[in-house]
Amino acid sequence: MSTAREIMTPEAECVNAEETVQDAAEKMARLDVGALPICGTDDRLKGMITDRDIVVKVLAQGKEPRSCKAGELAQGEAVTIGADDDAREILNTMASHKVRRLPVIDGHRLVGMVALADVAQALPDASVGDLVSTLTTD
Repeated sequence: MSTAREIMTPEAECVNAEETVQDAAEKMARLDVGALPICGTDDRLKGMITDRDIVVKVLAQGKEPRSCKAGELAQGEAVTIGADDDAREILNTMASHKVRRLPVIDGHRLVGMVALADVAQALPDASVGDLVSTLTTD
């Protein structure tokens, strides 16, 4: 069975915890993604920021995206998956935490991102993977 390392998108870009939410939104737009890992100055994962977080926790609350720091949206410890964990473990982690994207960690280093569509395509039934990929594309 495929591992996270084999199916992930490598070299995931982070938004620094000290960068603004505006910076995060611009990076998401440039990369055409709906979520970014938040990394600290120590290059360790601090959390995740999603386009939904920006809308619900910043804009809807009347906060200013140019002054609100991305790190303010990191809540608790980020849900991650190990680089050598298999696709079924990834699915279990996603299901139990109700997330569609997971940062992939090797030791304490962020090495990539894996999405639900990536996992579904790696499982034996490719037609299911294609369907999930179609339904989850932002």
